[in-house]
Amino acid sequence: MKTLVAGWFSFEKCNVTAGDLMARDLACEWLESAGHSYDVALAPPFTGGVDWCSVAPSTYSHVVFVCGPFPYMNLTTEFVQHFSSCRLIGLDLSMIEPIDVWNPFDILVERDSSACSRPDITFLSQQKKVPIVGVILVHPQQEYKGKGKHEVANEAINRLIASREMVAVPIDTGLDPNTTNLRTAAEVESLIARMDFVVTTRLHGTVLALKNGVPAIAIDAISGGAKLMCQAKTLGWPLVFSIDNLTDEALHKAFDYCQTEEAHFQARNCRDRAIKAVEQLRDEFISALALPNSASARVWREEALDKSLLEPTHLTIGQRLLNQARNLKKKVVYIIVKWLLGNKKIEIGT
Repeated sequence: MKTLVAGWFSFEKCNVTAGDLMARDLACEWLESAGHSYDVALAPPFTGGVDWCSVAPSTYSHVVFVCGPFPYMNLTTEFVQHFSSCRLIGLDLSMIEPIDVWNPFDILVERDSSACSRPDITFLSQQKKVPIVGVILVHPQQEYKGKGKHEVANEAINRLIASREMVAVPIDTGLDPNTTNLRTAAEVESLIARMDFVVTTRLHGTVLALKNGVPAIAIDAISGGAKLMCQAKTLGWPLVFSIDNLTDEALHKAFDYCQTEEAHFQARNCRDRAIKAVEQLRDEFISALALPNSASARVWREEALDKSLLEPTHLTIGQRLLNQARNLKKKVVYIIVKWLLGNKKIEIGT
């Protein structure tokens, strides 16, 4: 005869937790160790197993309901009545009603009840630990115009997340506003410092990770490479990828490498080298404050600059075209007025 293992994972839309599934797996392990065969009753979104409503109770000698609260309600009473011919065992349950009023189990090894309380059985659960990965994405960078390929980078990162087991933690380094409920620079850095490694398209995502000895998979989302690529090369950090030749295979290799002690060692080395270089930069900055006013590196070649960069970045294409038309109209009016006045020098407002 078989045992049926059931729980809130056997019902649809019952807020099943990780603890429920860990307790389920433990119950199955314990049955195996006792030499009992078993089925597991599962409901969507979980697959496999059996539907407790459709199985014949005569198939089972024992029915174990494991983990969670077990209140007196329609679902629970329907379940125990369906299997009333079986030996009913309650395991790791929180009994809501006093058990001298309602206890439908032949054997009750409860987590807590009006009679006693015990540690939750998941203390014995053995779960493998998966990497905790910070995902730090940059916003679309309009300053690079058509070179930005942020969607391509984000899609590659999403494929990586979907294909590997990990805890992906979104981290926003922006503070105006912040989309991940972080309020200060200290909170941002503290969260990054606790990651096993990060995947990022942000310069400061890379920098703050390496600063704390955390490996970073850095992806420069600007075609041809920009500040992120430059920074990673300056630091001597090897895991930086150009969006122009990024492959899923390369990201998977980087993912595996970031879980090694070698990667963490290299991250700490990059940090140490960077600190020494920035200390020199600090001294250079302080020395520059004493330079005479005649010492200047200013360059402003008006004819070589792209005037479109001065337009507000929030304007739509239509608004930009309207502005261009207005500017053209001003130039035409200026020429006509100048001609009417006999080419005299005039001033017009813009």
